[in-house]
Amino acid sequence: MIDKLEFFIALANQKHFGRAAEECGVTQPTLSAAIRQLEDQLGVMLVSRGSRFQGLTPEGQRVLEWARRIVGDTRTMREEMRAARKGLTGHIRIAAIPTALAMVPKITAPFQERHPDVTFSIISRNSLQVLSLLENLEIDAGITYLENEPLGRVTSVPLYAERYHLITAAGSPLSDRASVTWNEVGHLRLCLLTADMQNRRIINRHLSEAGAVVQPTLESNSMIVLFSHVQTGRWASIMPKNIADSFGFLADIHKIPITDPDAEHLVGLVATHREPFTPLVSALLHEARLLAEGDKSR
Repeated sequence: MIDKLEFFIALANQKHFGRAAEECGVTQPTLSAAIRQLEDQLGVMLVSRGSRFQGLTPEGQRVLEWARRIVGDTRTMREEMRAARKGLTGHIRIAAIPTALAMVPKITAPFQERHPDVTFSIISRNSLQVLSLLENLEIDAGITYLENEPLGRVTSVPLYAERYHLITAAGSPLSDRASVTWNEVGHLRLCLLTADMQNRRIINRHLSEAGAVVQPTLESNSMIVLFSHVQTGRWASIMPKNIADSFGFLADIHKIPITDPDAEHLVGLVATHREPFTPLVSALLHEARLLAEGDKSR
């Protein structure tokens, strides 16, 4: 039954029989047969079928909720028993918003030092994707904004507050200032994150409230791309101070605080709320709390 539920979750995530089968490491006929057997066992149709996947039935949507809960609990049980036998081992999957990627090592490095048999996968996603991946059991934890948009049923650990700086090359407009306003920044040639990023929606809001029209001439979902364009001297950007610091800017790149308002937005670690957590997620939440407490004490 558990294997069939895992196949069903994969199908709901991928929305394609072939891709779901590939994800599960089985053939498409094997996956299709398992889904039909699950339907027979439950006595309801779960998938709307035609020549291709057409979505889940209402009963399928309800079963998906149960499947996520049952599979999540089963994985927790397996991890707990493995930890009892061997200590903490396994693999942790984390998705982080682009502006938080630079701080991930502050969690993973001390965690791996304490638990050397644990490995990590880190991917970059926007805030909505982070929550979707959590819900679909495709990641174990995420790092995202905590206050601006709904999070759903998650456990969260606040890590730090983003504060925004103008990042610009020496000799560019406003580069000699000790601070700048959002209105002033809005009149520069800007390169910003793409509109699907919550960071961009936050920046848009502050610029709009300051009376500036948001018209970046370059957009990317990569902070590295934004920084490389700032280095040319033709663009300026708006970045949180923590990620700006992580680039190790040269003397010809200036970081200038943006005030009026001096905005802050909370970023933290999130995990699907369940009791008990898997041993790995429980240890990760503990590491995040240690990091947050250490920052507060400094």
